[in-house]
Amino acid sequence: MGSKYQLFDRSRLRLKPLNERVHDLHLDRWLELGDATPEFQHPDLPGVAARLESARIAGAARVLIMGGHVIRAGVNRHIIDLMERGLIDHVAMNGACAIHDFELARIGATTESVERYIRTGEFGLWRETGELNDWVTEAVRRELGLGENVGRRILESEFPHRELSILAAAYRLSVPATVHSGIGYDIVHEHPNCDGAAYGAASYRDFLIFTHSLDRLEGGVILSFGSAIMAPEVYLKALSMVRNVAHQQDHEIKHFTTAVFDIWPIQGDYRKELAKTDPGYYFRPHKTMLVRTVADGGESFYFRGEHRATLPALRRALLDIR
Repeated sequence: MGSKYQLFDRSRLRLKPLNERVHDLHLDRWLELGDATPEFQHPDLPGVAARLESARIAGAARVLIMGGHVIRAGVNRHIIDLMERGLIDHVAMNGACAIHDFELARIGATTESVERYIRTGEFGLWRETGELNDWVTEAVRRELGLGENVGRRILESEFPHRELSILAAAYRLSVPATVHSGIGYDIVHEHPNCDGAAYGAASYRDFLIFTHSLDRLEGGVILSFGSAIMAPEVYLKALSMVRNVAHQQDHEIKHFTTAVFDIWPIQGDYRKELAKTDPGYYFRPHKTMLVRTVADGGESFYFRGEHRATLPALRRALLDIR
């Protein structure tokens, strides 16, 4: 029995090449490791760095979860360096990250003005970016994760700036990189070649890869940079799954560290949950990552600042103790 509702006919769409788009961010946005960065200091930062180093030594999980603004902050080289040093052993991202990563590697620029292009109906409809959809379909055919296949394809490409790709570096280093995509969230879902079933299969495989990494979370560290929804929600479900299995095996996953890096102004003690009458209650990284999931033995930390400042500051703190 078919649906009684009509579908939008995507064949009517007109795609334009990326060289006709005005890009908001160019190569000069991306920091070299030795470049000066905005000042950021926090007394708890060395403690989080020490916990990451201890987790590395113990072989516990060191997971970085991030939203698209982290890539737009220009800190790709810092994240890649942390993976190369073994201080991050899983990177999880939303679909926007994968798009920015792909465009940056391919053309050395990314990001478009919503205000400019939504008026003409051109927003997101750029031909080359839609090639990601073919890679997602290929991932399903090859039984690869979404992030895994995108990283593989960028690494094996002739893209002129592929050294900036976090996904390619992760594939090169055999560090799991997972893309947690929500259907309709990303510009590639507008394109005629988008296969929703393929996205579901590839991204769900990534969710299971992510959950497998959390099997090693006892004694480990979760870092969340700039993801108000995806990070706490994906982490919460995966944590419940690994705790379910651990509980059956008389094993515990409760002594670990969570650290949230964002710009949201949390009022009062961030280790306590706000009342439901407070709008801040609905900032999920707070109640989920800083309070509820560490309540029985974990530790949590909150760092408020721009990613262009906080991520390089964390890397410096890690180098100081090595």
